[in-house]
Amino acid sequence: MKHPVQRPTLGRRNNLAHSVSVALTSGLLLLSGALASSTALAQDQATNLDRITVTGSNIPRTNTETPSPVQVVTRQEIDRTGKTTVAEYLQTLTADGAGSIPKTFGNGFAGGGAGISLRGLGAGSTLVLLNGRRMATYGLADDGQKVFTDLSTIPLDAVERVEVLKDGASAIYGSDAIAGVVNIILRSDFEGGILRGSYGMSEDGDGDAKKATLTIGTGNLIEDGWNAFMSLDVGRTDAIKISDRTNRKWIGTGDLRRWGISAQDSQFLGGAFLNGGTSGGAGPNGSVFDDSLDTATLVPLPGCQGLTTIPGQTDASIAEDGCLWNPAQLYRDLSPKEEYVNVFGRASFAFGEGGEIYTEIGYSKKETTFSNTPSGVSGSWGYPLGPQNASSGDGAVVLSPTHPDNAIPGQASRLRYSAWDVGPRVTNNTNEFNRFLVGVKGNWGEWSYDTAYLHSGTDLTNVRTGFLRYSAVQCALGDPACAGGTWRIGDDAGLNSQALYDYISPTISARAKSSLDMFDFTVSRSLADLQGGPLGLAMGTEWRKTSNSLTPQTYTDEGDIIGLGYSAYDGTQNVYAGYVELSAPVLEQLELTGAVRYDKYESGDGKATPKLGVKWTPVDWIALRATYAEGFRAPNPAENGDGGLAAFSTARDPVRCAADPTTTNCGARPVAIITSPNPGLSPEESKSYSVGIVLQPTSSTSLTVDAWQIKRTDEIAQGSTAQAIADGDVLRDIDLINGIPGTGSILAVNTAYVNANSSRVRGIDTDIRQTFDIGPGQLEMDLQWSHVLKFERTEGGETVDYVGTHGNCDVTNCIGTPEDRVNFGTTWKQGPWSVSGVVNYISSLENKDHRGGDYLAFYADGTPVEKISSFTTFDLSGRWNITDAFELNASVQNAFDRTAPLDPTTYGGVNYNPLHFSGAIGRYFTVGAKYTFN
Repeated sequence: MKHPVQRPTLGRRNNLAHSVSVALTSGLLLLSGALASSTALAQDQATNLDRITVTGSNIPRTNTETPSPVQVVTRQEIDRTGKTTVAEYLQTLTADGAGSIPKTFGNGFAGGGAGISLRGLGAGSTLVLLNGRRMATYGLADDGQKVFTDLSTIPLDAVERVEVLKDGASAIYGSDAIAGVVNIILRSDFEGGILRGSYGMSEDGDGDAKKATLTIGTGNLIEDGWNAFMSLDVGRTDAIKISDRTNRKWIGTGDLRRWGISAQDSQFLGGAFLNGGTSGGAGPNGSVFDDSLDTATLVPLPGCQGLTTIPGQTDASIAEDGCLWNPAQLYRDLSPKEEYVNVFGRASFAFGEGGEIYTEIGYSKKETTFSNTPSGVSGSWGYPLGPQNASSGDGAVVLSPTHPDNAIPGQASRLRYSAWDVGPRVTNNTNEFNRFLVGVKGNWGEWSYDTAYLHSGTDLTNVRTGFLRYSAVQCALGDPACAGGTWRIGDDAGLNSQALYDYISPTISARAKSSLDMFDFTVSRSLADLQGGPLGLAMGTEWRKTSNSLTPQTYTDEGDIIGLGYSAYDGTQNVYAGYVELSAPVLEQLELTGAVRYDKYESGDGKATPKLGVKWTPVDWIALRATYAEGFRAPNPAENGDGGLAAFSTARDPVRCAADPTTTNCGARPVAIITSPNPGLSPEESKSYSVGIVLQPTSSTSLTVDAWQIKRTDEIAQGSTAQAIADGDVLRDIDLINGIPGTGSILAVNTAYVNANSSRVRGIDTDIRQTFDIGPGQLEMDLQWSHVLKFERTEGGETVDYVGTHGNCDVTNCIGTPEDRVNFGTTWKQGPWSVSGVVNYISSLENKDHRGGDYLAFYADGTPVEKISSFTTFDLSGRWNITDAFELNASVQNAFDRTAPLDPTTYGGVNYNPLHFSGAIGRYFTVGAKYTFN
């Protein structure tokens, strides 16, 4: 059943905004008209515009430098990095930030997808376009909430360039463009053929990546009246295991004791007893609570030394600290296995004077497999009826009093056990993406028009193995007469049959679908000649229908899969929109732009969004520019439809810290976050500002500096985890500190989606480009630098700033908010040779959730882990055109083999920050060849 989006009436506030928008646009029209009448009164018609369009505008221009800051990425810039996919490259942009979704986060809600998050405002607030039009979103929502566009469905060889609009663009494109727009522009026509092949491998001999691409085209649109081409992209990348990086310090192990962090605070080390033996203890041998003591304390089961890979443990140390073991090293992937095929085709047919009928087709199929650590038999998770607690209380998983592995006969013993004998938890995502577009564009009198129908969709199947069914586990461990048999654990696991494992660990699956149908119609023309050029007008209308659905994983709607929370949604949106845009070069030195768009939702609600811009060019080589824009993001079905989710994050517990201020109780620990949808949500709204300068003193030198700010209000987010803990809206274990009531470890936190937050992000972008002719060759240099001045979030009346810290850990991967990101590239060209180098720099992070907050991790001696070090890598590539048709190329990523800094806080990577992924992999080589034929 589909459920339309429910949004409250916008009322007077939005009527006022709409009136202001119309007034601003009308004023701009009147100003432009007055200037036009004084300069072009005698003209019968205005000068036609050259057909140059730039992302963020539908008006053809005579130059590409608009009032809005737009970063144009060429194929050469992509190729020189050695990146083999669109996603891998875009996630190196300095404007990318927290909320970015890397393919390596295979155990996340959106595993298998890859998304970009401009300004750190989340992938759901960054609009991704293909040839200026939308794509269907990925089937799985990030964090179970934020729908986004999967970048990995686009064949790289078909890409001509990428344009990144770094301010709001809702006045042109509608919802989701709060943080900006990434427009991936593919070839519009192509003749001949290109065959490419590449092979990559890490210095450690793993992560093999094989890729082949064929692009062929025929016909000339001008001479033959038609053109058709197709690009086929196939590839496979092998998984890299954590165990393959034991030579890279903390990357290859969950045991951080060698670097001064205790076993209890090593979040990826298993088996340790926490809080004096009152929690933890999920090792390969298992442990049980002795409830006969005043405070229930864990007792290890036998067999540790024969099951763990960590040497030197004795009976005494095991009794004191638990059976330490390294499940991430044994089972978890550092990067997943991928197999994919991407196809893109386009055909164009000319008619009349400048008319063109065009069609585009796209298809992608990608299979991603990610292996993670074995499941534990205890824990907590959520489902529609609330939280499940398998750790304590009536729902605890216990060994029956007569179970042969129970160390305390006669007692139903609460069990902590990591099911190594079941094997790793493996997630396999198979995603199919399709896109079909048919359109016509041309001229009708003084008007240029472009209209098209688009259909796009995704169909994703998520299959998981190695997960434990709660009711079956309770039966097989706690009921001697269980029909499925008795599950022997630890040392005696070899006595189990395959039938028993099939009973306690069935294959489970979920199905996700998304679709987009869209019809748009745009017209543009020159109205008059102003002093600075033609007054341009564009108008358009759009109808868009989107749907998203996710069926829950098998048994999760019953809360019957241990540690796997419920996530499901279903909903449809119908949107009708109209917009108008003006570009008025009122003087040779002054250009004004303005646009306003009104989006009407089927539910009856609507939203008007204006945008204004100005560019002043006092002399030919200097331009000053500024923009103001309003934006919005409508609630999606995961946020206000049917369903809900349960996720995992890390949080501090001030209650336990106050009762026992040791590092174990004061550090951030994993907790389950149970979030319910809210049908009463309002849209997120934003106001964006930018002001900048463009300098081009010579034909080979350019410099742009743009200051920007985005203020987002009514943010749709999970209710504050910290506030829920403070309010006591949590589920706690029974491991009390010194018997103090209400001090048990937090198992789950209950929240709902709310419009309670606002964010203000402010920064400066710098882009410098310089070309030198030196002797027989040419040296090209460029630098992009994004400096974040503020990233403030206001929640519950409290404002915190995340800049330069590890926060906000409520968003994907807990990657933090670095103050600076810099890319510096150089390319030397001489004859058939070219050599390129790219330096990537990410500044350090203070290891706090926000400025002035508490530290998130501690060393064993009680001192805090104060910061995550800065990280710099160097990528090297070279090309040799042996003939005009044949090219050889090679690249080395992370050429100096830098190791990612130790990060004991993030949950997106094992002891490293996902921003520093190349430092986890190490030096990586790629060789390739390209053959061009006619």
